[in-house]
Parts: sequence; C-alpha cells; structure tokens
Amino acid sequence: MNYLYKLLLFVFLSAPALYFAQGFQVNLQGQKQQGMGGAGTAYMQDASSLFFNPGGASFVHGNSIIAGVTPTFARGAFMDANTKEVSRTNSPVSTPFAAYGLFEIKDSSKLKLGLAIYTPFGSTVQWENGWTGRFALTRLELRAIFIQPTVSYRITDKLGIGAGFVYATGKVNLQKDIPIINADGDYAHAELNGKAQGYGFNAGVYFNPIEKLSIGLTYRSKVEMAVNDGDATFTVPESVAANFPNGKFKSKLPLPSVTTLGFGFKATDKLNFALDINYVGWKAYDILSFDYENNTTSLIDTKSARMYKNTFAFRAGAQYKIDSHFAARLGLAYGITPVQNGYVTPETPDANRVNYTAGIGYETKHLKLDASFLFTHLKRTDTNTETNLSGTFKTNVIAPGISIGYKF
Repeated sequence: MNYLYKLLLFVFLSAPALYFAQGFQVNLQGQKQQGMGGAGTAYMQDASSLFFNPGGASFVHGNSIIAGVTPTFARGAFMDANTKEVSRTNSPVSTPFAAYGLFEIKDSSKLKLGLAIYTPFGSTVQWENGWTGRFALTRLELRAIFIQPTVSYRITDKLGIGAGFVYATGKVNLQKDIPIINADGDYAHAELNGKAQGYGFNAGVYFNPIEKLSIGLTYRSKVEMAVNDGDATFTVPESVAANFPNGKFKSKLPLPSVTTLGFGFKATDKLNFALDINYVGWKAYDILSFDYENNTTSLIDTKSARMYKNTFAFRAGAQYKIDSHFAARLGLAYGITPVQNGYVTPETPDANRVNYTAGIGYETKHLKLDASFLFTHLKRTDTNTETNLSGTFKTNVIAPGISIGYKF
C-alpha cells in the first residue's frame, strides 16, 4: 500500500510544475511581439504594452482596445528506456488569450489607464490510453488567468513609469491510474480538481534616451496561488476505499517572478529590432506541500522537494514596414529549462528550447489586424528519482495566433 501511495503522491506533487516550467510559461500575450520572438519590453507597439511594459504604455498614442487568441497544438511522445515502447499524447488544443484596453485621461496626455486580461501560465496534456506512465499521469489541465488594472505616466518625453495590480485566478484538473484492478478489469483512478487564486503586480520603466534607442526594465512579481477546498476523488475497489477517502485538500503553488531588460533599436524608418532578456525566479518552486482533509495511513499530508533553478530566456526579433499598411516580422527565442535532472515528469518534459516565430500585420487609421506563428521542438532524456520512469520525451508545438485591435 505504501508503494501505491508513493505513486499517487508523486503525480499530485509534481503536477503543478506544469504551470511553472519554461515550456509552460505561456509567452503569447501579444501577436506583434510573438512574431518578434516574444520581445516587446522596450518596443512599444499597442495596448499590449500593459503586459510587456506598463511604463511604456503612456507612449502609445490615442485610445485603443485589442483582443487576440493563440490556439496551441502540442504533440508529444515518450520512449521507455527499458522496453523501447513508444506512447503518444492526444492533447486537445489549448487557447491562450489576451485582451487589453488603454485609455487617455481627459486633459492629460501624460497619464493613461488600462486593463489587461491574459493567460501567462497553463497547458493541457492528455496521454493515450494504457501508456507506459499511466500511473504517473493520464490527463492534466491547468490554467491561470491574470486580471491587471494599470496606471502609466509619461514623466518626460523620454521617460515613463507604470504599474498594475494583478489578481490571478486559476484551475487544475489532474487524473492518473492507480495500479489496483477494479471489478470491471480496469485500473483504479485518481483525480484532483481545484480552483486557485493569488495576487501580485507588474511594474516597469521605459526610457528613450535617443531617437533610435529605447530601453525597458520590468518586474512581474511572484504570485502565490492558493488552492482551498480542492476535491480529491478516488475510484478504487471497495476493499481499499477506506485507505483513499474522497475529500478536500489545500495547497499553495508559486508562479515565479520575471525580471526583464529590453532594448529597441530603430535602424531605419521601416526597420526595427527588439531584444529582451528574461530572468525567471523558478527557485521559488523548491518545495510543494499538500494538506488533505481526510488523512489515513496511506494518505497523509506531505512535502516534496522540487529543486527548480532560476533561469534565463533570450528573445529577439525584427519588424519591417512594407508600406503604410503592411508589416512583416521574424523572431527567435532561447529558453533555459528550470527542471533539473531527476525531476523530469510527464507533466514537465521540459528542456532547453529554441522558438522560431514569424508574423504579419495590417493596419488602417483605426483598425489593426495581426497574425503570428510559433514553432518549437523539445527533447529530454531522464530517469525520475521518485517513480524511476526512465526514457526520452519529445514534443512538437505549433501556435498560430491572431488579434484584432481598434484605435480611437
């Protein structure tokens, strides 16, 4: 029974990592920026500056609203190191979205107010029936939505500051098989389902010292997501039901801070470059604890070491204005995984990655349409220290996105 408990516990403890790994931090908050590798801290484009740099939002001309979505298609596979058996995912499409409204205050061209709603963390993973690691995970759905009212003020024609309060709400649904056979011949099943909320802030400074150069510095705080009254449900044979009682659980999940230094360079009237350097505080995710309402000898309150490390990500891109209406964009990003050897799981088969991006935009006096495309490939071989699941994970991700904006 202790063996079963450890397997069950492992997936509960490791699942929230999907929120945090470099691959599951959703950097899809603006179509223009996504087309440029995700860089946008020092290159003010539109109302999405509320996310990328609140300090630069006051430099965006006029009032504007914008909304976009990026359907994300991920296909993964796992090859068992011992049996060489290959298992695949059948994950549904996830839909990260972002919406922004940015408005000037009457009689003050320097002050702007805005509201941003976006999804910076989340993913959905569905493994095929009977796969090798079904006792670690069968399905995981995670999402965090941030709501950020923001104030931005242009101190001078070269310097702006801004900050936004963040309210975060999220959900998690985790499912796995348990190596116990039910009366119908299927394996027993476990499911965790819960809602979470937390608070934080997003602050930034924008500086335009000379016409061709701009600099941005932002800090997005850690958000401690608290799960209260989550539901733990176990479908097990009657003979062991007392060891796995249905009930409530509590937990706290730290979403990491992100510090970004960005540069924008105007090469010509048509050609612009952008570079962002992110420092992500993954080390906050060192221990994860669970408090179960109903404890038994098999289901006890626990703490598990995750030992994530702080990491960097580098994002660069270019935009070329074809004419007064059309623009083309290209970008590249490199992210270093926070997941150390021995901690790779079916929820976080993360690895160092290169993102390839492109985009196109069309605009008139009032209307703006933008589209982007992202591709990345991951490969990671590891043996998990808790479950001994050993093998190679491969994942391909494509993410086409589109947004529409209106300026007035």
